Amino acid sequence: MALLLDVLTTAAMLFIVTAGLMMIFGVMKIVNFAHGALLTMGGYVSYVVTHLKLDPWLSWPLAFVCGMVAGLIIEYLVVRPLYKRPLDAILATWGLGIIIGQLIVIAFGREVQFTDTPLDGMWTLAGTGYSAYRLLLIPVAVVLCGVLTALLNGTRFGVNTRAVIMNETLASGLGINAGRIRFITFSLGAGLGTLAGTLVSPLSSVDPNMGVGWLVSAFMLVMVSGHSMVSLMATCLVFGAAQVLVSIYFSPVLGGLTIAVLAALTLRIRPKGFAHD
Repeated sequence: MALLLDVLTTAAMLFIVTAGLMMIFGVMKIVNFAHGALLTMGGYVSYVVTHLKLDPWLSWPLAFVCGMVAGLIIEYLVVRPLYKRPLDAILATWGLGIIIGQLIVIAFGREVQFTDTPLDGMWTLAGTGYSAYRLLLIPVAVVLCGVLTALLNGTRFGVNTRAVIMNETLASGLGINAGRIRFITFSLGAGLGTLAGTLVSPLSSVDPNMGVGWLVSAFMLVMVSGHSMVSLMATCLVFGAAQVLVSIYFSPVLGGLTIAVLAALTLRIRPKGFAHD
């Protein structure tokens, strides 16, 4: 039972961390390499809430709002002029991530910090005691997947988003404001990124480089998953299970490489990943 819960909670964390990056890549075809820095921002939002002795639950909405605001600024000042130059946009977001990281170092230093968890204690499932907070992340990931899927598939915004994905020129000709779609999508993706940083921070330490490791896994998962949140969830479940099994039965070091290796093998066999042909 503990192994199953390890797999499910790992998959949930991977999905939560990757959802924001998927939102941006799916619509804008741009890999936001500042995503790791946004995750780190979310971790420090949680740290500030802990330092001020506020209710840890406040860190969730606060991180999302901070990420949305940061996304609005980044999209307008950095990404918008580079829509037609995706390679330049990748370099720009990578550089922006470094800048955000250095600003965090200036503000908080390089020391490792810790945050309070909103939910303490253990829950017992089938006679197995397990971290209540880790278990909480499973329904959080499922709800997040459902909400984002409904947003992209069941709303006017979602219809317009799919139109921009399929053919931006035609969508613009039909009166869809592609710039506004990109603006909203990037801001939402950034908000999800900082929220993810806050969600995972109670399970690890907070430091200026906390988002780097997550960024690598998120990037690989996005490349493999295509554009569907459901596909992303399934990929996180499969790859997360492989990571847990390798970490337990072989080595945690090898476990950390599992997602990258599996993604590389998948893309070798299917260059488009699980995207629809």
